[in-house]
Amino acid sequence: MSGPPREIEALIALMARMPGLGPRSARRAVLHLLKKRDTVMAPLAQAMATVALSAQDCRVCGNIGTSDICPICDDMRRATGEICVVETVADLWAMERGGAFKGRYHVLGGTLSALDAIGPDDLRIPDLAERVRAEGVAEVILALNATVDGQTTAHYIADTLAPLGVQISSLAQGVPIGGELDYLDDGTIGAALRARRRV
Repeated sequence: MSGPPREIEALIALMARMPGLGPRSARRAVLHLLKKRDTVMAPLAQAMATVALSAQDCRVCGNIGTSDICPICDDMRRATGEICVVETVADLWAMERGGAFKGRYHVLGGTLSALDAIGPDDLRIPDLAERVRAEGVAEVILALNATVDGQTTAHYIADTLAPLGVQISSLAQGVPIGGELDYLDDGTIGAALRARRRV
């Protein structure tokens, strides 16, 4: 019994590592790419190679861009004294889609989790405290997912920043318990941002 060539099996195995794709879905995706080699696969491979070489983490906020400072941090019009704290770059992009927030961001890189042994120093929480001190931040908006780990992280950040005298608020209505920002529509995110409350 003969399966696909070793190179194609290797591609299927790599695709199966992607979120939402198991071995069967990866096999179907690879077969689709092979059918559309010229119109889909070749441009995709080129785009992936380009991004692999050019993508960088912003040294200020943790966003992903093509230089060491992302366009949001580089835009002086966004120096509003507000920093919106999110868990991941996907959450930052979700906030940006709605266009409701005009300040700057801070990407933590995850949440505190005792089960996964993720502590404050494993996230960008110390960097956040330093930014609040250095940039004269007036308000920190905690736009963390409404999960147990997200809320634990929010309370930890609020306690950490309390001595700095900065106003701390969090997203309010519109974000369901257990919901994740990346899955919310733009209107819901905008409403939650406008109705934020102090922590």
